[in-house]
Amino acid sequence: MSRIGKKPVIFPKSVKISESAGIVKVEGPKGTLSSKLPEGVNMVLSEGNLVVERKSDERLARSYHGLARTLISNMVTGVSTGFTKNLEISGVGFRAEVDGSKLKMALGFSSPVLYVIPQGIDIKVEKQTGILVSGIDKQLVGKVAAEIRAFKKPEPYKGKGIKYAGEHIRRKAGKSAAK
Repeated sequence: MSRIGKKPVIFPKSVKISESAGIVKVEGPKGTLSSKLPEGVNMVLSEGNLVVERKSDERLARSYHGLARTLISNMVTGVSTGFTKNLEISGVGFRAEVDGSKLKMALGFSSPVLYVIPQGIDIKVEKQTGILVSGIDKQLVGKVAAEIRAFKKPEPYKGKGIKYAGEHIRRKAGKSAAK
């Protein structure tokens, strides 16, 4: 039995969960999310919690047991509180700003980098060097943060680039002078 899969998903009263034809729909104060339930797994709803059960002990059903529970738990958290990722920009002249539905970043290239903000994601820029990516879908928030970071990954010599807040960049020593 999966340790994660057998834990119940506890959700607040403001969140409504429904399932029809293998599709789980979660509605809450921040929005609505839906996902397909994997084969070999079903859910049992009771008052205030949800338990994910597998139909058989086949290998595929066992592997999907914990996955299905985690996906439903992430949807419940997303529609009730939401998810955020913080990014920091470091480097002389590096900055960002939100221009309508685009994120405009000056990252040391000859022209500014434009990133179109996808539907369902909210991006805020704090002090021109802090980017806050937020939304209700955990996978989409992580994907957008990774795409923004990929424009200018932090380099190990000076530490310039875009990094996650709290991420430690391993620094390297530069060239040493010849004697």
